[in-house]
Amino acid sequence: MNESEATPQVTAGDLIRQVEQLQAAVTQQQRTLLATREGQAKAAALTGSSDLLRLLLSLRESAVDLERDQDAQQKELRRLRALRDVSAAVNSSLDLDDVLETVMDAIIRLTRAERAMLLRFDDQGELQVSVARNLDQETLDSEASAEISRSVVRHVATTGEPVVTLNAQEDDRFAGMHSIVSYKLRSILCVPLITKGTITGVIYADNRIASGLFGDADRDMLASFANQAAVAIEKARLFHEVAEVKALMDNVFASIGSGVITVDPGERVALFNRAAERMLNARAEGVLMQPYGAALESLRLPITALVREVQADGRVQTAELDMATAGRPATTLQLTLSPLRDARDEVTGGVAVVIDDVSEKKRVESLRRYLPPALVDRVRDLDAAQRPQRRLLTVLFADIRNFSTYGQTLDPEELIQLANGFFSVAVGAISDQQGLIDKFVGDAVMALFNTPLNPLDDHVDRAVAAALEIRGRMSRRQATLPGDRRLHFGIGIHTGEAVVGNVGGSTRKDYSAIGDVVNLAKRLQEIAAFDQILASGVVAERVGSWVNARPLSPVSIKGRETPEQVYELSAAGA
Repeated sequence: MNESEATPQVTAGDLIRQVEQLQAAVTQQQRTLLATREGQAKAAALTGSSDLLRLLLSLRESAVDLERDQDAQQKELRRLRALRDVSAAVNSSLDLDDVLETVMDAIIRLTRAERAMLLRFDDQGELQVSVARNLDQETLDSEASAEISRSVVRHVATTGEPVVTLNAQEDDRFAGMHSIVSYKLRSILCVPLITKGTITGVIYADNRIASGLFGDADRDMLASFANQAAVAIEKARLFHEVAEVKALMDNVFASIGSGVITVDPGERVALFNRAAERMLNARAEGVLMQPYGAALESLRLPITALVREVQADGRVQTAELDMATAGRPATTLQLTLSPLRDARDEVTGGVAVVIDDVSEKKRVESLRRYLPPALVDRVRDLDAAQRPQRRLLTVLFADIRNFSTYGQTLDPEELIQLANGFFSVAVGAISDQQGLIDKFVGDAVMALFNTPLNPLDDHVDRAVAAALEIRGRMSRRQATLPGDRRLHFGIGIHTGEAVVGNVGGSTRKDYSAIGDVVNLAKRLQEIAAFDQILASGVVAERVGSWVNARPLSPVSIKGRETPEQVYELSAAGA
């Protein structure tokens, strides 16, 4: 049945007007008849006229009652329709501020209140005004919204019982309450907001001018509406909190240094943060909500099989990829793929891919193969430093003397332990002087000073200092060992030009030096006596006065036409 069918065609008001017209006509007829004697006689004969008037009066009273009932029904119908429309409007939005304002405007419209307010408990358990509106749908300021009956509000918030008063000034329940007297409050309506059995606040409406504005029907209607409003407000609040959490998480994902890509259960790219954009040289707009397989392949991330594995068994997978992009340095990416889980810790089918650029880490690891820790951070351009180039440098060779003879009396494990003891001493002394360990060759160690990886202005002094330190540390170490385990060594040092850089094939490379300077340093080491340090004439000329350089007889060196002047080095004053 539509609204027009529900409305009677002839209203009670129409009946009242018709009865009044008929009554007026009968009364006028009586007056006319009584105006003449003949008429008086006729009027006397009309004995039923008085009965007719009484009938008409009774009919009028019934019509008035009918009109009153009809008005009440129409009013209730309008309220129900308004409640239906308002409830739909309240539940049509998830924006908390919009919901609160809609609730307040609806309350004023339904109750004809002068103003309405919604108060909610804060984190400290105190009731605070969330929104306050007046009859003109304007937001009230804090001063106006404070002029309410806090006693009524606290009572409703504590007991959960709605309160309605026709005239608070004369209501015994509120006699003597300061707020009601001072603010001249009259009609008051207050109902609780209840969510899942818990009172979360109250709705308060009043009128400071008119008395008798609210009745029990208004109270019951507003209480019913408050239940719906409480649900709508809670939904909006939860949505607001979820939105805030999402915004926070988006900010976190956007600001972290690791790239993050998430694949949702629908196998679409759901998240692609700024770090991922930077590492993969791609824009999020081009991949978000796209099927992940095609999207990742377009980004040169061939990890579809890994994603499938994570989806299938729920285990974390890792991978490392070398990325080469035109116009950009090559990078090494480390990927960790993890399953996405819900609040019950159940796998959802989604996958999170965390990407870390480990190029710098790999660079440092590569440098640590050659350099002491103190020098690692000083090398910024590893590629440039490793390209072959000609350079003046100092080369040091240190070798264990007669090491093979120890193998005749010692087990292999003991032999290795003995050799490592010497290498530890040599590497420590070389590293202290910022030397670069080139390689270990059998029972010898080769070190370079002043390569592009460890540029040193005083490379000659540092190489000599390292050699003297090796001798000093070995002397102290020998004193703690039995005679059959005391190692002896020889050291050779030379300075000259060499080609320095990565040497090797595509599958393996080593950083080394090639040139006559290497050959002569090795030759000096070979002819050195036990625990002796031999240096070339170039080294002896350039070393500081803190070193004694004693000339020895010239020696013939393979590949050289003239004998080489050799010097034995020792610390000055030793």
